[in-house]
Amino acid sequence: MNRYRVYDAGDGVAPVKAWVEGVPVDSAAIDQLKNTARMPFIFRHVAAMPDVHPGLGATVGSVIPTRGAIIPAAVGVDIGCGMMAVRLEGVSDADLPDSLREIRGAIENAVPVGFGRHENPDPLPVDLDAPRLLQFLDEKHPTAGARRKDSLAAITVSQLGTLGGGNHFIEICLDENGGVWVMLHSGSRGIGNILGQYFIELAREDMRRHFVNLPDRDLAYFPEGTDHFQDYVTVVLWAQQYAAANRERMMTLILKALRSYLPIDMERTGAGSAQAVNCHHNYVEKERHFGENVWITRKGAVRAREGELGIIPGSMGARSYIVQGRGNPESFRSCSHGAGRVMSRSRARRAITVAEHAAATAGVECRKDAGVLDESPAAYKPIDAVMAAQEDLVGIVHELKQVLCVKG
Repeated sequence: MNRYRVYDAGDGVAPVKAWVEGVPVDSAAIDQLKNTARMPFIFRHVAAMPDVHPGLGATVGSVIPTRGAIIPAAVGVDIGCGMMAVRLEGVSDADLPDSLREIRGAIENAVPVGFGRHENPDPLPVDLDAPRLLQFLDEKHPTAGARRKDSLAAITVSQLGTLGGGNHFIEICLDENGGVWVMLHSGSRGIGNILGQYFIELAREDMRRHFVNLPDRDLAYFPEGTDHFQDYVTVVLWAQQYAAANRERMMTLILKALRSYLPIDMERTGAGSAQAVNCHHNYVEKERHFGENVWITRKGAVRAREGELGIIPGSMGARSYIVQGRGNPESFRSCSHGAGRVMSRSRARRAITVAEHAAATAGVECRKDAGVLDESPAAYKPIDAVMAAQEDLVGIVHELKQVLCVKG
C-alpha cells in the first residue's frame, strides 16, 4: 500500500506525490515542489521524501524525473554528496575503550575536516581520469574556477579524502547486535562546488538569453541536444565519480587510523568489501521508469531499487539506518537521505543552547560547542517519524546508534 499524499500543482501539469504522513512539512517546501512540477519536461510526477524541506530552487528531499532537460540547481553544488558505511569485521562494542576521545583525535588527524586538505596527497585513482576532465574544462569552459587562487588540478588532488564542513560527518556507530560500524557523509568537495556553481549560473544565463520565464530562477535548465547540456552531463557524471572516490579514500584512511586501537580483521573490512555501502543522495542519472528512459535527479534522496542497500542517517545523537530498497515505482525507486531539517541553520543557532545540545548528544564523543548548534538533533525532524512514513519504500536491515561523531 502506497503511503503518499498528492499535491495538485495546477491544471495540465504533473502532480506531487509526497511521503510525508506523520512528519512536519514546511509550506515553502510544498510551494517549491509545485513550482518544479510545473516545468514542462517533468515526467509523470515529482516525488517528495519524508525528509523534505526548502532548498535552493529545487526542494531537498525531492526526486525529479525529466525528459529532455536537466536542472543543474536541482543537483546542487555538492555534486555526488552521499554516504558510506562499513562494518568493522572482528570488532564488537566490548572492544571499544571507555573513552573515545583519543580515537576521535586519530580520525581527525587522518582526515582533514572543514577547509582542510592533504599537504602531501596520494595520486588520484587512475579510473577518475582527472587530466581528461581538466583538459576538457580548459578547452570549453576556461572561466570555470577562474577566480580561485588555487588551480582546479591542485584542489582536485589535495581534497580527495577530505570531509568538508556543514552537515558532513564521520561516525563510529553500534548496531543492534553490538557490531561496530564506521559511517561518513561527504561529496565532491571544492571541485564539485566550483563546477556546480559555474553550470548553475550558465543555465541562468541561457534562460535570460532565450527569454525563458521561470517560476524560480534556480529552476534554470539545459535542454537535451544543446552543447551546454552535454557538457554538464560530462562534468556532473565525473564529479559524482569523484565524490564516491572521496568517500572511499576517507574510509581507507579512517580504517588505517583505527587499526592501532581496534582488532579489525582487515582482510574482510575495507572500502571495497562486500559489507561496504556507498550511495549518492545529490545526483542525476539516466534510469528506466514506467517503460521510458528518463533523467532522474535526486536532491536529497537515495536510490532504493528492490534489494538495494542504502543509508539513512539521523542527526547527531539520533539513530541511523542501513536499509534495503523495496523498489517502489511511485517514488522512482527512491527513499529519504536522512531526517531532514525542521529548522534553518540560522534559526537553530538562535533557538538551541549549548547546554541543550550537550544533553541531546549525551554519551556521544563529539563537539559540544556553539559551532555545531545548527547540526544539533533538535534542528532535524524525528527520525522515527521519517522512517515510519516510508515503510513502503525501504525495509530496515540495521539500526545504528553513534558513539562518536566528527564534524568539520
